[in-house]
Amino acid sequence: MSWGTELWDQYDQLHVHTQKGIEFLEKYGHFVDARTKIEQEYASKLRRLARNYLPKKKEEDDYQFTATKAFKLMLNEINDLAGQHEVIAENLSTAVVSDLTTLVKSMKDDRRKFLQEGARLQAQLTLSLTTLAKTKEKYEKAFGASERAQDAYNKADADLNLSRADVEKQRMTSNIKRQQMDDSKNEYANQLQKTNELQKLYYTKLMPAVFQSLQDMDEKRVKCIQNFMRKSAQTEQDVLPIIAQCLEGIQRCTDAMDEKEDSLLVIEKYKSGFLPPGDIPFEDLSTVESGSVSSSTTTPQNTPSEKKTSILGTITGGKIKKRSGLLGIFGQNKNLSGIALQEDDFSELPPNQRRKKLQSKLDELTAKISQETGARDGLMKMKTVYEANPALGDPMSIQGQLTENGQRLDKLRSDLRRYQAWLEEAEGSPASTLSSRTNGAGSSPRRSSVSDEVESLSRSASDSSVNHHKNTAGSLVSSLTSHGSSNSPESCLSLGPG
Repeated sequence: MSWGTELWDQYDQLHVHTQKGIEFLEKYGHFVDARTKIEQEYASKLRRLARNYLPKKKEEDDYQFTATKAFKLMLNEINDLAGQHEVIAENLSTAVVSDLTTLVKSMKDDRRKFLQEGARLQAQLTLSLTTLAKTKEKYEKAFGASERAQDAYNKADADLNLSRADVEKQRMTSNIKRQQMDDSKNEYANQLQKTNELQKLYYTKLMPAVFQSLQDMDEKRVKCIQNFMRKSAQTEQDVLPIIAQCLEGIQRCTDAMDEKEDSLLVIEKYKSGFLPPGDIPFEDLSTVESGSVSSSTTTPQNTPSEKKTSILGTITGGKIKKRSGLLGIFGQNKNLSGIALQEDDFSELPPNQRRKKLQSKLDELTAKISQETGARDGLMKMKTVYEANPALGDPMSIQGQLTENGQRLDKLRSDLRRYQAWLEEAEGSPASTLSSRTNGAGSSPRRSSVSDEVESLSRSASDSSVNHHKNTAGSLVSSLTSHGSSNSPESCLSLGPG
């Protein structure tokens, strides 16, 4: 079916229809562009949401449980999911929106060109019809004048009172009018023929060609909308497998959650290591008031306060809070130089938590010693190469770095021995009640025990090994302490790789 043959007389309607078609195409382009922005905004907000809920540095300790770990992994999957929506937005923008914008502009130009051609053909036909109407009007006037001149000649020829000259004059006028009428008739006939030919060409070839161009343009518009819709759906369908993988990852995160394991982790994290308090002894106030020697000797005066502290500390399950303000300052260790030492041994923590902290510190020191040992081996190899080939460098240029490395290693060994001794103390001492630990906090026996540890460490520096080590850090200490604690580079260089 062709517009040129079926809609030959509906030029104005086709003019409006094609205009509405291009407007719809432009509207669809705006829709895809708006959807692209929504996808981009959704991806951006989804990525921001995942980023805002990622654990901060100070919150990492709370993300050791299976539920929180699964939540963190789920946030990573959400972040990947946001990336796929960014891919959708980018593909829609490059493959659909830009092409739609170009297509709308191209169709507007084509439609304007086709309509201009149709207007030109219409103007040409209108001019021909106007000329035909003028020639016909001229012919009608000439025909009327010729008829009137012929009637006048007939009357003059029948009138016997007129002279021969007057009759001849009327005859000549009639002939002239007839000639003018014949010329107008011929002109009218020629113009009529031209107009008919042009009109036939207009309705059979010229305008159908314009209508066909408009029809092709409109069909192209519909086809392009179809392709763009399919491309939009295909763009989203292409990322569906990856989105499905993200959702499967979230499912795997949920499968990894274990409430029993979290319960065990809570025990491991918060277990103090204290023993529950014993029975509270009965205090016979009458006996105390009578001054009985046996009662005073068997029951210490500070027992009630100790027991109250023990009960409160056990119920709260936490650490005994230190006194703050001026009282706290005077209640702490008077030896200011030992403050850092007290903080390093984690003595303020419950036994079980203290052992965990000390073990973690030992692992950290062990890793640092391994790193420094590796650096020392590298420097030694470089020095050996320089000694073998002085052209590559001066061996003495490595000496300063070796000295610094040796000092760092000695410091790390010393710290390792110190923390190992504290760990042995924490593991060797039996668990006590919270009341006994509270009574010992901040007292002179506490400070003397630390000094004893330092003395024992200095004595153990010359031993060949440290006994009773219960972790990997202890074995490393036994190998390191056998070489002494000299800061000289020669003492460092004498140690070979473990």
